[in-house]
Amino acid sequence: MIVGMDQLPTTEAAVTALRALADEYAREIEVSHDIGADQTSRRTASGVGVTTDPDGSLPHEAHVEFGGRPRVRVRLYPEDDALIEVENVECPDVPRDEVPAFLRSVFEDRAYVKARRFPPGYFLVVPMPRDRTHKEFIPLLVLTPWLSERVR
Repeated sequence: MIVGMDQLPTTEAAVTALRALADEYAREIEVSHDIGADQTSRRTASGVGVTTDPDGSLPHEAHVEFGGRPRVRVRLYPEDDALIEVENVECPDVPRDEVPAFLRSVFEDRAYVKARRFPPGYFLVVPMPRDRTHKEFIPLLVLTPWLSERVR
């Protein structure tokens, strides 16, 4: 995260923080932007040619892809949340302010896969600040080599 920045009030601030993370961890980053109600994914009800929200603002959504292993994609929504994909495991509804901490855990190899014997299953567990974790179910067919290396 950018030093001194605890909150990410806009999508652009979050993209800036992710670019700083990419530099810190020596990863390539590719960013694309969707701006306007007619372009963002959650604005399907907007009329033809309507680009602003009812309050007059322009919604801004960004898609970020990091190079290297693990494969990480981030979709930043205008509603202050994000969808993060780690090796094709979707982690929805991550608050935008927590995205840098989530990615730090993944890039610093603190994330792991928890195996359950009965019923059989796997969960991606990402430790977060203040003794919290983000936990997502992993379908058996999605267990990639990177995820398999982290099974506990």
